[in-house]
Amino acid sequence: MSDKKKIAKGLVVQGSILAIAGILCRVIGIARRIPLTNIIGDTGNGYYAGAYEFYSIILILSSYSLPSAVSKLIAQRQSRGQYKKMQKVFKGALLFAVISGGFFSLIVFIFADFFATTVMGEPMSTMALRVLAPTIFVVALMAVFRGYFQGLGVMHFTALSQLFEQIILVIVSLICAKFLFGVGEKCGNLMMNANYAPSLGAAGATIGCGVGALAGLCLMLYFYMHNKNAIEKRIIADTSKNKDTFIDVLILIIRTAIPMILCSVMYNICGVVDQSVYNHHMIRIGEEDLKSFYWGVYSGKFKLMITLPIALANAMCSAIIPSLTGSIENKDYVSARSKMATVIRVTMIISIPSAFGLAILGKPIISLLFNGEIDLAAIMLLYGSISVIFFSLSTLGNGILQGLNKLKTPVLNSLIAFVLHFLSLLLMLKVFKMGIHSVVVANCLFAVFVSVLNHLAIYRTIGYKQELKQTFIIPLISSSIMGLIVFAFYMIFSRIIPYQAALFIDIALAVVVYFTALTLLKGINEYDLSLIPFGSKIYRVLRKIGIYKDEE
Repeated sequence: MSDKKKIAKGLVVQGSILAIAGILCRVIGIARRIPLTNIIGDTGNGYYAGAYEFYSIILILSSYSLPSAVSKLIAQRQSRGQYKKMQKVFKGALLFAVISGGFFSLIVFIFADFFATTVMGEPMSTMALRVLAPTIFVVALMAVFRGYFQGLGVMHFTALSQLFEQIILVIVSLICAKFLFGVGEKCGNLMMNANYAPSLGAAGATIGCGVGALAGLCLMLYFYMHNKNAIEKRIIADTSKNKDTFIDVLILIIRTAIPMILCSVMYNICGVVDQSVYNHHMIRIGEEDLKSFYWGVYSGKFKLMITLPIALANAMCSAIIPSLTGSIENKDYVSARSKMATVIRVTMIISIPSAFGLAILGKPIISLLFNGEIDLAAIMLLYGSISVIFFSLSTLGNGILQGLNKLKTPVLNSLIAFVLHFLSLLLMLKVFKMGIHSVVVANCLFAVFVSVLNHLAIYRTIGYKQELKQTFIIPLISSSIMGLIVFAFYMIFSRIIPYQAALFIDIALAVVVYFTALTLLKGINEYDLSLIPFGSKIYRVLRKIGIYKDEE
């Protein structure tokens, strides 16, 4: 294997570790939302989403971009052998996390009623938001440890902590949601308020977020203490001078983190703005009673389904930032362009068929997983699943630009896209009167705008030209072939056998058909398959059915 391929494979393997963990976490998260939706209902999901959307923004401001920022700074110093400076960055980041996490936790706890009622237009989310407040502090500390190990290239610690956090979150949130929903029913009967039960149930679900985060932090602390001796040996062996003060380090962290934070804010503020605009619009047109129900379907079903394939892009983004930083530090632009091409191609090989699959099989998948409103969520997936492709591209573009030390560029691009997104949302709500579908379309457009602007910026920065045939055209053709065959077979199977069995057969068929078409069109080979999660298993299946031939 050539050095170029080794570098590419090493990068994607690290990304795949986080991708597999991310996908498993998404699967566990979806599994949690099924019984959670059945416990608190679509209205309860609307209350939960109101609290969680705002919490997500505060989390970003306090800590969400810390893993990327810390991993970038750690990777820079490790590539230079500056282990003393590396450790000072880590300690400075912990101090930053304590200050920012503590401050924002206090603000959210005190002003939860104002944020839920005035900002989000969802007063019944107040309890859930107040319960989430302490989680902000815990997540800030955990983010620093994850960024530290990612910068060292040790992705499996982050992956294990994510899985452990998610498992604890599911167990605790479901138990608390069920218990508090029951309490809410009794209180609601006394208070003559039917919304009290789903509101208290949503608050119970958020308790799991805090307990899960605390479990993840404890596991990261264990990993750090277990490796402390090895870390200290490298620090002792480092002969470089370290004249940086903690103030210098804090300034450096802030300068690195703020552009990443602003970029993430632009992404996630869309959810807060969308829900706020949509809720106030529904109140103005006299449909206040339906706003939480519709938003619960959008957030708890549609949005949840599309985040699963996007997890791959998030993982690849986490992997490429420290790797690209190292290449840029060494002025190895050929290697940097190769890494970009690899992560984009691998991500598109997964994202494009995922979008097609969600559009075609959206209704039976949602019917299998959820109770309540099905048709509305299926319609959202039919035309909204394309956002999987563009959100994956835009996420990767942000990571690439950050790895290229163009920290302000993705912020500006996201800001421009946000303004266009906001105008599109108002147009579709007030002129075309598309209701909740306005939010789906506006989010798709946001991802498209960011993807285009990021690509232009990457080209201007490093002269990178995106290869189209193997990255986009062949996967699109293969996905179209897959879609036609899968749709036809599902229509036949679902008339003969239960739709659940027909769905599982169709999903297995979709994987085989897609990778067969991709192979026959020369869009992928054995090496490419080895780069994607579970690719080796897929290769063995295709070889058994004669698609791949063993080399003579």
